[in-house]
Amino acid sequence: MSLTMDFEVKQNVLLVRLSGELDHHTAEALREKVTDLMETKPIRHIVLNLSQLTFMDSSGLGVILGRYKQIKNVGGEMIVCAISPAIKRLFDMSGLFKIIRLESDEQYALQTLGVA
Repeated sequence: MSLTMDFEVKQNVLLVRLSGELDHHTAEALREKVTDLMETKPIRHIVLNLSQLTFMDSSGLGVILGRYKQIKNVGGEMIVCAISPAIKRLFDMSGLFKIIRLESDEQYALQTLGVA
């Protein structure tokens, strides 16, 4: 299985919906696309909807951490929402939830950033 990426820009928020597998085969494509959007659009925050993500490895964690650092550099915030139990466990074990906020759903995450 591969990774399907859906991107939507709402004001200054990049909404990223991922489905499938985020691993060493697909992480680079995600990194490139998010970086390109951040360089061409006035993006200040990222919301990651991971409800359809079925697998993620350390490469996936690395690309998410890298985009977190990018968004922090512009004074923004990254929010992860709608996460499956397996992916949530990976985030918990890696310590990413110490720096990245988790919300239950996409609409609420967008509301907290003032763009719903």
